[in-house]
Amino acid sequence: MRRSLNDPAVAESVRERIKRLTPATRPRWGEMSVDQMLAHCAEVQEVMNGKALTGTPWYIRLAGPLIKRGVVSMRPYSRGLRTHPQYQITDEHEFVAEQERLLDAIETARQGGGAVDHPIFGHLSTEEAGWASYKHLDHHLTQFGV
Repeated sequence: MRRSLNDPAVAESVRERIKRLTPATRPRWGEMSVDQMLAHCAEVQEVMNGKALTGTPWYIRLAGPLIKRGVVSMRPYSRGLRTHPQYQITDEHEFVAEQERLLDAIETARQGGGAVDHPIFGHLSTEEAGWASYKHLDHHLTQFGV
């Protein structure tokens, strides 16, 4: 069964997981720090919420439908999967600010709670958008043990 960020109980469980993170939380895999992961997830969610996505390589735009299939599939994300240049976070960020930014982005998604026209994936139904948001957040929250 696909969980959805549009489900109030699922959204609340995601928010609680985010609140369990601390600046000292370390990843189980990967190179991002917890503040970088929060900034990355906030940026991804903000684009799902309608923020512009810039610097997309031509081959990513061309492969959009294939990427969408992976995003909305039941198959979990692989560890170390490459990401869009706008989502690559390499500098330090303020933990509390990024935690609040992500929580705000989740609330904005919940208030919208509908279909999305994504700059790479194209049209995502309400179900696809809710699942894609949950799947991405769950991947990174699991990476950090919450």
